[in-house]
Order: sequence, then C-alpha cells, then structure tokens
Amino acid sequence: MSTASVAVDPETFAQRLSQFYAVGRWSSVNDDLPWSPAPRSLPCLWRYRNLRPFAIEAAEFVKGDSAALRVITHLNPGHRAYEAACGHLYSGLQALKPHESMTCHRHAASAIRFVHEGSGGWTAVNGDRVRVDPGDVIVTPSRLWHEHGNDAEDGLVIWQDCTNDPLVNTLGANFFELHPDETHLKSTPSTDSLSLWGGILLPETRRNRDASPLYAYPWDKCHDALVTAARAGNHSPYDGVILDYTNPATGGPVTRTVGCKLQLLKAGESTLAHRHTGSVVYIVARGRGTTNINGTDFEWSAGDTFCVPSWARHSHANQDPSEDAVLFSYNEFPLMEALGLYAEESVPEHEQHG
Repeated sequence: MSTASVAVDPETFAQRLSQFYAVGRWSSVNDDLPWSPAPRSLPCLWRYRNLRPFAIEAAEFVKGDSAALRVITHLNPGHRAYEAACGHLYSGLQALKPHESMTCHRHAASAIRFVHEGSGGWTAVNGDRVRVDPGDVIVTPSRLWHEHGNDAEDGLVIWQDCTNDPLVNTLGANFFELHPDETHLKSTPSTDSLSLWGGILLPETRRNRDASPLYAYPWDKCHDALVTAARAGNHSPYDGVILDYTNPATGGPVTRTVGCKLQLLKAGESTLAHRHTGSVVYIVARGRGTTNINGTDFEWSAGDTFCVPSWARHSHANQDPSEDAVLFSYNEFPLMEALGLYAEESVPEHEQHG
C-alpha cells in the first residue's frame, strides 16, 4: 500500500489504534521504559501492635476451612489492589488457636515463616514435624506437602507468612492442592532435617536440591551465629553484621527466587546509605531503631514490619545506646541474580541524608 493513501490524524490516532489492542510505544515511554528503576511499591511500615489485635479477633470468627487463609495481609500503599507488601513479596500475620491444625496442602509458591510468639506451634514439611518457637524461621519449598498447627493448651501462636505468591501469580504459574488424606504424616516417612542438615558436617549427596532440605532454622542457633560473626569482625558499613540463611546442600539461598538474612545493628550504630535492585521486607526480631528510606525516617520496634522497594536509598540506625537490634529480612535477590538484573551501589556522601 502506498503511504500516500494513508490518512494522518494524530488527534484520534491513539483511540483508533486501541480498538485493535495496541498502543504507540512513544506515548508510554516514561511508564514502561523508565530511565532508572521505578517500582510501584512505596516505603511502608506496619506496626505489630496495631495489627496483632486484628489477628487475634479474626481467630474468633474465621473458622473451618477458611482458617487456613486466616491471615492479615500487609498491603502496600503504592498498589492496594495488588496483594504484595513490596515488589513481588507477600507478607501477612497468621494466628493459630490452641489445638488447631490446618489441612495438609502444597502449592507452587515458596513460603518462609517467621515466628512472632507462642510456644505450641509446629509445622510439618515433607515428613519432618518441627516444633517452632519465637524467632524461628521455617522454609516450605515449592510443591512440598506441608501442614501446621498449635499443640498448646492455651495461647495463640502468631507467625508471619513470607511468600512469593505475587510473583508466581503474575507469571500465571500457581497451583494449589489439598492432600487427599488431610495429612501427609501417615503416608510419608518421618525425617529430621535439622539433625541431618543443620550441622557443620553434611550428607555427601547434594544433587538435585534446588530448595533447602533444611526446613527449620532455630532462633537460638541463628542468633548465636550472628553474635559470633560480630565478635569475629564480620561487618558491612551498610547493614552492620549480616548473615544469609542458606541452603546447606548448595550454599545458595533457601529458595530459588526468595532469600532471607539476619542482621545485627550494634548499640548506637548507624550505617551508610546504599541502594540495590530487588525489594526487601524487614521484620524486627529484637530492639528498636530507625531506617531512612528515600529521605523519610521509619521508626521501628520488635515485631514491626517495614519494606524497602527496589533501588530505594536506605540506611539503618540503632539509637539505643545499650541494646543491640536484630532484623530478619527476606528479599528478591536470588531472582534478580538469576535474571542478571541485580545491581547495587553506595549512595554519594552528599545524598546520604537527603
């Protein structure tokens, strides 16, 4: 067709083109082709003392099959309709009542759980039934049967679900399945992943273990490792003393797309600012302090959750002169690194507190 025969009408061009499910790319260049990372997620802080009463209240009226999803979801103000705390990371508080247990299930998403409170909690993954206590971290890899509950005579167990459901849903790859017998413990051989994989010496067979074969990371062991690292001089100017929860079979992250870390900010310590691709959600395990994100201070204390979006400038400060602070965090770094998209840089001195 000769171009001379094509009518040109810029005023109606976009409207006419849209009826064929198309758009001129130049019209959306600032939204879809930003000059630097431009996540929709905003920095945000959720206070444990504000949300805990709602988790307790929900435990009184959300029952039966619905109890498995009795979770108070953290919504980011940058995208309230997209159920992600930050980036493609989900976060929510779940309360389990005494003598309550959830039907065994499995799904494509991977889950990490951080225990806030309670003494009777347990989770079972792939035949390994593990008691959980405050500060413990539990990993549920993709597609493994798992179930959990509360054996206590009295008192709730509250933990935080940390998953990659938003990523899996965005990719259109999620699956969810209930176990036909309601529990997998009767048909799956009993295992003890902590005894097998939690020591210095590990099993020789390590092939085909993309996700961690260790499902429980007890608080006492992890905190001791953090304190020992601090004494040994392990220190980052941006994160204080920081260690990775790792897959003992590979030395890599606990899941293929989501990693997690534990860091210690010494009494009175303030870090330098930096930024990186990949979102991070922090849970305050111990202490109190302040994190500056893109020039705004977020004051936190034990139990609180806050997030740092991808490429946001951030620094931490423990203003307590006598007590250390400990932060647990989970992140998108494994995904970014696998895609070749991870980048990190220090913030110039004149921008440190701007």
